[in-house]
Amino acid sequence: MGLNVLVADDEQPVLDELVYLLERDERIDHVRAVASGADVLRALETDPVDAVFLDIAMPALSGLEVARVLARFRTQPKVVFVTAHEDHAVDAWDLDAVDYVLKPVAEDRLRESVRRVCGARSPQTSSAAPDDDVVAVELAGVTRFVPRSSIAYVEAQGDYVRLHTVEGESHLLRTALVTLEHEWASAGFVRIHRSLLVASSRVREVRMIAGRCSVLVDAGGPPYTELQVARRHTRDLRDLVQQRSRSGGG
Repeated sequence: MGLNVLVADDEQPVLDELVYLLERDERIDHVRAVASGADVLRALETDPVDAVFLDIAMPALSGLEVARVLARFRTQPKVVFVTAHEDHAVDAWDLDAVDYVLKPVAEDRLRESVRRVCGARSPQTSSAAPDDDVVAVELAGVTRFVPRSSIAYVEAQGDYVRLHTVEGESHLLRTALVTLEHEWASAGFVRIHRSLLVASSRVREVRMIAGRCSVLVDAGGPPYTELQVARRHTRDLRDLVQQRSRSGGG
């Protein structure tokens, strides 16, 4: 079955354009348009939808406020923010938005949002595990939400870190490696070098050759990516991998 979607924007020309583009997408069966956040909530009382495409800057009830209400629904529609403002991406991430699209919206960019909605509806096709955290990364004005479970290792690069995923992609994130080391320890990420953090679940081999330790990490291979392990971190890595093995993976 195709998607049933609701679009909300207080600017009529923008609303008309979004409806037009979404109706051209063969994955969508029905598009309903409203002009305010309050209208979104009224519409959902009688007509549940699969996804809501929300402007953020709407009078009275903003798109972010609407999304916070939707988060309390027993069956929650997927949320895509469509906005002219770049500075709400972190808020969108906290609200588990499927996508964050900047205006003016190109048709191919909107089709990508629909693809993400479809993936979020189908767990077997989504790369994120249930309750998986996501990381908001930005490139050329586009914010992407990367599931943490897809990240194989993290590399420090100055004031940034580079996230390397199992799809063979990489993304820059402005944060410190030590911050992720503490925040992601419970998810199985372990420091193996002053500039490297690795997901233990993505380690395929631990090698000891001539007294030096390295790991083979699934980062879009095979061939797998070989990373050197600093001597001071070798024991921590081996302990974590052995713990994972005793618990049956994960």
